[in-house]
Amino acid sequence: MITRPFGRTGWQVSAIGLGTWNIGNQWGTVDDVTAWATVRQAFDCGVNLFDVAESYGDPNGLSEERLGTALAGIRHRVFVVSKIGHWGERTGQGVPKTTVDMIRLCAHASLHRLRTDWLDVELCHEADIMDPSVYLEAFEALKGEGRIRAYGISTDSLEVLKRFNISGTCSVVQVNYSMLNRAPEPEFLPYCRENGIAVMVRGPLAQGLLSGQYNRDSVFTDAVRASWNVGGRQRDRYEADVAKVEALQTHFNIGEDMITAALRYVISHPATPVAIPGAKSPAQAAMNAAAGERLFSAEELVEIRSML
Repeated sequence: MITRPFGRTGWQVSAIGLGTWNIGNQWGTVDDVTAWATVRQAFDCGVNLFDVAESYGDPNGLSEERLGTALAGIRHRVFVVSKIGHWGERTGQGVPKTTVDMIRLCAHASLHRLRTDWLDVELCHEADIMDPSVYLEAFEALKGEGRIRAYGISTDSLEVLKRFNISGTCSVVQVNYSMLNRAPEPEFLPYCRENGIAVMVRGPLAQGLLSGQYNRDSVFTDAVRASWNVGGRQRDRYEADVAKVEALQTHFNIGEDMITAALRYVISHPATPVAIPGAKSPAQAAMNAAAGERLFSAEELVEIRSML
């Protein structure tokens, strides 16, 4: 597994991390034992960065609980990133993040679920926030308490990122980036590189589309991708993305080679991102981790982009 500097934090992290949204039952049922084994398999394959959020899981917080259990005995050897911003929204009981103490309360609850005394990174999960001052104040307070080591935001908007980094204290950003979504390449990623902001890539497999396993006839039963089905609000975009994936399949084999290529593509950017694909089994975690064994060359990247 390739390791790389994580922005200006001074940490060396694996080029492939593990996103743990998938082990919380929102992408289909996963039992406790499989969830724990998935996390440990990723670690055994060289992954040392794990991403989660307070709202991940059905019920809310299940992903944090399972991750915390799985990291027993190795917590000090890994980096844990969590996010605050969407607790309870799916059930109509969202927690308002309007005061410093409310954000502190949410962070302390995450620490409890994760069975740890500290988070390496806490991110604001409100991607379109106009005024981030309450988060910035709260995160500074949490740093002062020794509860978090660094902080940042999960957003696809460069303007939002700039507002969050207004004092130069944003250390980490999480952004949606993949072969099918190259929007961050012209400006977002160069800004991060110039400002020493570590980049975590969510959606590097485009919610599974870049596995090459789906086509126009596929039916999605999980709540996350239901809008891709016929009549869904994202159906047109889904069909356009399927067409792009079919073109890529003429170059890469369906399955492992396709997944490896998709993950390797994003970690090969000069901004040195860390990809955080999800996994629902130890086998998937191992397959994802294998992509971190090398980067694409400049020539390979030019060839891939010519097909996109």
